[in-house]
Amino acid sequence: MKRSIVLLLICVFVQASNAQEEARLLRFPAIHGNQLVFSYAGDLYTVERTGGLARKLTNSPGYEMFARFSPDGKTIAFTAQYDGNTEVFAIPSVGGEPRRITYTATLQRDDLSDRMGPNNIVMTWTPDGKNILYRSRRYSYNDFTGHLFSVSAGGGLSTELPFVDGGYCTFSPDGKKLALNRVFREFRTWKYYQGGMADDVWIYDFNTKEIANITSNPAQDIFPMWHGNDIYFLSDRDRTMNLFVYNGETKEISKLTDFSDFDIKFPSLGDDAIVFEKGGYLYLYDFETRSADKATILVANEVSRHRTRWWMPAKALIQPIYHPTENAWFWELAVTSSRFLRRRASPGT
Repeated sequence: MKRSIVLLLICVFVQASNAQEEARLLRFPAIHGNQLVFSYAGDLYTVERTGGLARKLTNSPGYEMFARFSPDGKTIAFTAQYDGNTEVFAIPSVGGEPRRITYTATLQRDDLSDRMGPNNIVMTWTPDGKNILYRSRRYSYNDFTGHLFSVSAGGGLSTELPFVDGGYCTFSPDGKKLALNRVFREFRTWKYYQGGMADDVWIYDFNTKEIANITSNPAQDIFPMWHGNDIYFLSDRDRTMNLFVYNGETKEISKLTDFSDFDIKFPSLGDDAIVFEKGGYLYLYDFETRSADKATILVANEVSRHRTRWWMPAKALIQPIYHPTENAWFWELAVTSSRFLRRRASPGT
């Protein structure tokens, strides 16, 4: 009796522990004040910056990704697939009904798993919060080439920014300049690439129409984030992708993190911190403490696909298959449209 009770308690403890496991594969984060938002399993979630149990903001069959807070933190712009196309949407940061912002043509290659990433990726907001910048391949004959567009936060026609190519970007605090990447290859798996498509950080001046390279390094310098007089960015100039900063006054570049296990991926700028992915977890780099700490985040999903289900094997039988090595017949069962199981047939069948 005692042994049965002990085994029962162990099972209950294991189930409770599994239910509270730290979530991983958290993607495309953003931060404003005390709030984090990120993509997990194709939906948007929100959680406090210190971590804890995340709350789901969106729920649809398509992907919701690349969230960006408005300057006042009241609205989240993001890329989603509610109506089939991959478009820009907006939602209150506390949750609510998504509102479609853009209407564009469907591309043949428009998938999160595509090597050039999806279309219409939200980049940032203008400092006054009136417009949303996004990258689109609507006019491009080449998947490597994308253009930056601005659209009103209330929707309407988009305006192309006045330069040929553009990728991830960030406005100066006064909105008169834009730090940007001109090549977009964050979804490529080219480690340590230093060829002609290795990106640099450029600054475009909207008044003078001039553009200048501020990093000029053979390695990848990507994801610029403008905060005060400094421009933060990622670089793999030391093999592993880490966080660097360009000082606007001294023009010097300093290394801020020194990770060697996993690359930093998809950082996003907040008021006083930068949030980024690393090894499937979310980290926050605090400007005041100059340290990067992991946020422990829990996700309590129903995970309906993992549930035990009852089904009729007779309706899933496809064909018997003879296995000469086993000298036996097997039935092939259709589990999904592309996944099969094989079970040994009963003697005499």
